[in-house]
Formats: sequence, C-alpha cells, structure tokens
Amino acid sequence: MLSGLANPRQAAVQLMNFGLILSTAFMMWKGISVITDSPSPIVVVLSGSMEPAFQRGDLLFLWNRNVLAETSVGEIVVYNVKGKDIPIVHRIVRKFGKGPEAKLLTKGDNNVSDDTELYASGQDYLVRKDIIGSVFAYIPFVGYVTILLSEHPWLKTVMLGLMGLVVVLQRE
Repeated sequence: MLSGLANPRQAAVQLMNFGLILSTAFMMWKGISVITDSPSPIVVVLSGSMEPAFQRGDLLFLWNRNVLAETSVGEIVVYNVKGKDIPIVHRIVRKFGKGPEAKLLTKGDNNVSDDTELYASGQDYLVRKDIIGSVFAYIPFVGYVTILLSEHPWLKTVMLGLMGLVVVLQRE
C-alpha cells in the first residue's frame, strides 16, 4: 500500500494529480463567477430568517446579470454589508427610484422588521452595487455539510486529512 511512496516519480504524479484537482475546482468556480457576474455564485443559507421559502442548509444559485430588467420588489437577493464577511439572503420589500441608484429595502420572510439594523452604520438602504446576485434556483439541504464544517472546525481537519491520505495511498 505504501509502495508508491518508495518511488519518487509515483509520489510526484500523485501530488500533481492533487494539484490538478484543486486548480480545476478553482477555475470552475471563477468561470461560474464570470458567467453569473457574481463574486459568490453559490451560497448556503445559514439562518432561518427566510423560512418557509428557504431552510437552513439550502444551497442557493445566484444570477447577477439583470442587464435588461431592474431589481424588483419581491425578488430574493443576496447582499453584502460593508464590514461584514457573511452575505445575507433576504427579499426586497420596498424600492424607491429607478436605475442603478434606486434605494432598496430588504427583509427576511421570517423576521418581524426590515433589515435597516443589519445595514452598515449610516446606511439606510441598499443600492444595486451592494447586491451579489438574485436567487434563481436552489437545492434543499445540500449545503448543510458547509454548516457542519464551519460549526465544527475539527471536522474540517479530519476531512482534509482523509483526502490527503486517499491521495497518498491512491494507486494508478
């Protein structure tokens, strides 16, 4: 089983295969980002603020190429708040004005009040440039693995160790 480690050429091939897999995944992610015009084209719902529309752990697919159509009231969007790393998935409930400078107000379906408290200090509304993308499709509960990995960091280490072990022990 460990005979592949004795041969440096075999070990180098396995290491290069692992690098190829990682670089392919990165290129696919960046390609999807360019096609959807979204820095994060796939996101996971982390809270229950959008229930019953989306549950915690749902995997959302985003599209940010609304060139011909404007963002409208009722649309579910993912947006970033200045100073916070985690994007927020909520529905647009009010819109003031038209075009890219229209002011948008969002709210989670399961929340009592709108998102003005979630916005950055001094920010009362969102504008189009704050939006990462609009939700166009989703797969229920598939993203729960991501939640488990973020809530239990040791699990991430175990999974990476197992993947590395598989690469090292793999035969060709």
